[in-house]
Amino acid sequence: LPGVAFIDGPNVWPLVRIYRGGFLLIEFLFLLGINTYGWRQAGVNHVLIFELNPRSNLSHQQLFEIAGFLGVLWCLSLLACIYRQFTYIPMQVNPLILYGFMLLFLINPTKTLYYKSRFWLLKLLFRVFTAPFHKVGFADFWLADQLNSLVVILMDLEYMICFYSFEVQWEDNAGLLANTDNQICYSYSYGVRAVVQCIPAWLRFIQCLRRYRDNKRAFHLVNAGKYSTTFFVVTFAALYSTHKAKNHSDTQVFFYLWIIFYFISSCYTLIWDLKMDWGLFDKNAGENTFLREGIVYPQKAYYYCAIVEDVILRFAWTIQISLTSMQIFPYAGDVISTVFAPLEVFRRFVWNFFRLENEHLNNCGEFRAVRDISVAPLNADDLTLLDQMMDQEDGVRNRRKNKQWKRSQSVSLRRPRLASQSKACDTKVLIDDLANEVNT
Repeated sequence: LPGVAFIDGPNVWPLVRIYRGGFLLIEFLFLLGINTYGWRQAGVNHVLIFELNPRSNLSHQQLFEIAGFLGVLWCLSLLACIYRQFTYIPMQVNPLILYGFMLLFLINPTKTLYYKSRFWLLKLLFRVFTAPFHKVGFADFWLADQLNSLVVILMDLEYMICFYSFEVQWEDNAGLLANTDNQICYSYSYGVRAVVQCIPAWLRFIQCLRRYRDNKRAFHLVNAGKYSTTFFVVTFAALYSTHKAKNHSDTQVFFYLWIIFYFISSCYTLIWDLKMDWGLFDKNAGENTFLREGIVYPQKAYYYCAIVEDVILRFAWTIQISLTSMQIFPYAGDVISTVFAPLEVFRRFVWNFFRLENEHLNNCGEFRAVRDISVAPLNADDLTLLDQMMDQEDGVRNRRKNKQWKRSQSVSLRRPRLASQSKACDTKVLIDDLANEVNT
């Protein structure tokens, strides 16, 4: 981004805020590709856990291709803005073209460009945003958790809509540069940004309440309490910002409340990450000190590094608040947010590895009924054999017609042992809500 250096400091921030969300989305897709590769190599059956179609789910190569393609478009669009004098395209048009293409790519109704995967994502997003009306599956809450780490994208989207509605200078070729006389979008004055910031936490909050309604497990209420702390953090942050701007006498009160609830929220989420989501610090861990009895990834150092990383990034807000409150340099909040937003996406990337591993081994979310699967990754011969078995009507030994299964019965689906399973231990995971009739 060398061209950004030639733009005046205060004027560059609308451009940064508008393009920052696209960068975070591309980073997320790239890291998700690494997640998928890591799960496959370690034998974590993410296809089963997410209930994906084994024949049409995206591989890590395809995720890398999508991230790379969108990354090239993002770079070209940003360069076109920076060097607008050479393109003769108004600066303010370039982001609209970029994000319009991204939206069209997602909702494209033709059966091309990963049609099944795109519409699986759209259906999943619909389920997430209508959480109280659906039974919550693993993929539903997983995607809502990802949105909690991508909240900056939602806030930048809100800013972009506001900026194009009230601040953009359509008659100027440099219309994305700030109009210092009319800046209304990057503030909490009307509470819109605070509401947008609470949306991902609200989605997880109501998902937890729905899960409690379905199975009456008290720990879902405890989990809902974790997400409710975000509401207090955002509320007191907004009150502090608005009162500080108006020089009210009670500004410090809201500042201290903000700090207190931020600390409570960080401790709450950190403990839940390590103990509940990752299943670490198990008293029966044996030789896997501070970890758990069963681990999938080959090096214990991965787990210890992940613990340290999670602690550091969960409390990184202390740096942000310190620099912002001391006002060491102008636009400190923007600078720190731009630095820490990609780090939060990286933290979620690390979280994904161990959350899926824990679900694979221990079914900690209780989303599935029991069946045996292998921890070992499948090799090419195994995949060929499985395809042949699926294509042949009598290729699977246990396939029978009209066999009744009880709703909550534990079953073991035994199948011919594959090459990659010769030395692998079996583990049990659960599959939710077996149908009354299953052809096996």
